[in-house]
Formats: sequence, C-alpha cells, structure tokens
Amino acid sequence: MSEFTEVDTSLTDLTASTEGHTARPTARQWLLHVTLFVATAITTTISGIIWCTGAEADAGPPAPAQSDSLDGSILLLPWYYLKSIGALVAQALTHPALLMPGLKFSASLLAILTAHEFGHYFFCRYYGVDATLPFFIPQAPGLLPGTFGAFIRMKSPVPSRRALFDIGLAGPLAGFIVIIPIAFAGVLTLHHANVAVGESSGIIFNDPLLFRLIARAFKIDLASGIVNSFYLAAWVGLLVTALNLMPVGQLDGGHGTFAAFGGIAHHWIGRVAFVTMVALSVLGWLWHGSPSGFLYVVLLAVMLRVRHPRPERMEPLGAMRVAIGILTLIVFALCFLPFPLTIN
Repeated sequence: MSEFTEVDTSLTDLTASTEGHTARPTARQWLLHVTLFVATAITTTISGIIWCTGAEADAGPPAPAQSDSLDGSILLLPWYYLKSIGALVAQALTHPALLMPGLKFSASLLAILTAHEFGHYFFCRYYGVDATLPFFIPQAPGLLPGTFGAFIRMKSPVPSRRALFDIGLAGPLAGFIVIIPIAFAGVLTLHHANVAVGESSGIIFNDPLLFRLIARAFKIDLASGIVNSFYLAAWVGLLVTALNLMPVGQLDGGHGTFAAFGGIAHHWIGRVAFVTMVALSVLGWLWHGSPSGFLYVVLLAVMLRVRHPRPERMEPLGAMRVAIGILTLIVFALCFLPFPLTIN
C-alpha cells in the first residue's frame, strides 16, 4: 500500500517538505525498518510451518500442540498459545523438513510485499516525493498469513496527476510480476489427494483466475490439489493485490481511479465498489460459510472516510498510461476472488 498520510487509515494532514527533496533514512530509521522486517519474517515463517506442513493429511492448518489442559481458565489461553508456538519453533529448528515449508512461504510472500512497496518507493523518489522505507507489520504467529502487510508513508504532496498514477499503480504491478513465477511454482508442484466429491471438509482456498489459467495450460486438476508453500504465498499475494487495487479511498486502485477520472468519479466509483463488496460478503457467508469478505468491507468502509488529496497539477495522462490502466484492470481480474474461502 501507499498513502498520503500516516497510514492508509490515518486522518492526519499532509506534512510539507522541500519541493524535489527526499530525505535519506537515518540509522535509527533503518534499525526500525529492519527490525519490523525481521519480525515479520519470523511470524510468516511460523505461520507457513503451521499452514503448509501436514497439508497432505488435512486441508486446514494442523492443530497446535496440546501440552496441558486449560483447567477451565480462559485467562491461561495466552500462556498456552505462547507455549504451543514455542514448542513448534523448537521442533522446527531441529527438523529441517518441518522448517523448510515455512521458510519457502515466508521468502515468497515477503518477496511479493517487498516488490510491491518498493514499486511505490522508487517512483516516489523519481518524482521527488518524500517517502519512508516500507514498514512491515508482523501478525501473531499461526494466523494466516503471519503479517498485516506493509506500507510506506508519503510525507509530501504528489506533484502531478501522472505522478499519482505512476506511484499508485507501480506497487501492485511490481508485486504481480513477482507473483507470476511463484504462482507457476505453486500450481505445478501441487500434490493431489484422492478425495471423493462431497468428502472435502475444513478450509478450502478457492482458486483465482491466474491459477485456473495456469492449471488449464498444463492440464492440472486444481480440485484435488493440496496447498503448498508457493501456492499459499501466491494466493495471499493475489488477494492483497486485488484488495489494494480496489478503486476506493487511498488504496492503490483509488489513486489510479482519482488520476484517471478525477475526484467526482473517484467518489462515486468507490461507493459502488463498497456496495458491491457488501453484497458479495453476504453471499460468501450464505453460499461458502465464510465471513472473510467482511474484512474487505471493514477496510473499504474506513477508506471511504479518508479524504483523497488532489495532486498539484492535473495534466492529461497520455496514451501510454491509459494502456497501463487497461493492463491494471486485467491484473485485477486475474487476482480478484469474490469468495476467497469456503468453510465446510
């Protein structure tokens, strides 16, 4: 993600900076960014171990180790959670076969997120927009995917319509380029289970259009496929890319929409997208037993409340950027899943 404010959901004002000047990160700032990145690498690795090992036996994550009973006290849940995660980490460090799926998942997902954020960052520097290095946000280990993503903070106004367009769409397009080989690896290395129709249970990761096209080209049956590290990392990457390309607020798609069509169209297109996602979330709950779509709705609702600043100049985009805009719509179609999960 990229944003004009503190974070994508912040309501703070723009911080002015000297025009054309981008401040270099200090040693303390480097330490903060590196620390967050390492923490995110650890949490995504642990999540990858939980979700990608033992997958041939179960479509969902393996249950955490149970060492003691809860003795009826819910206050002990954090302790048992930490103890289970600690036991898992200790086991993984002594069993490379257990550790490797987590490392492959983490490396693949972080490569996607890093490409996405540096796509924004490098174009910010190109246009002289003051921006931070990416902030990676770790998530409690065990929850998919082990990270809340990453963002950069833009600390000065965007100088022009073309700069807004380029900065906004550079991130998801750069991330998608990295997703493509990971998606191929994930689909082509799928293992398959002998599961009769109607016998599947647990959490099912529905396949985005990109996966379906790859599977059709290589005559691979996705219906009986069991997720692996590369598949899951690409799946999460596609989900994040589709979410960022929503034409709402200060999401990347919102930047592109504002640059392409102006403020009034940006306002109404965002509201149509929100209503559409509300409808899809309800259908996802009724048809697929999954509340995952409501996370989209909450984020989009927040984005609708964030004012989108106007670039300093609104010059024509030109034919090349129109073509890139059409390409971005195709990327969105390849990434977007109306119903990401099915829970049986």
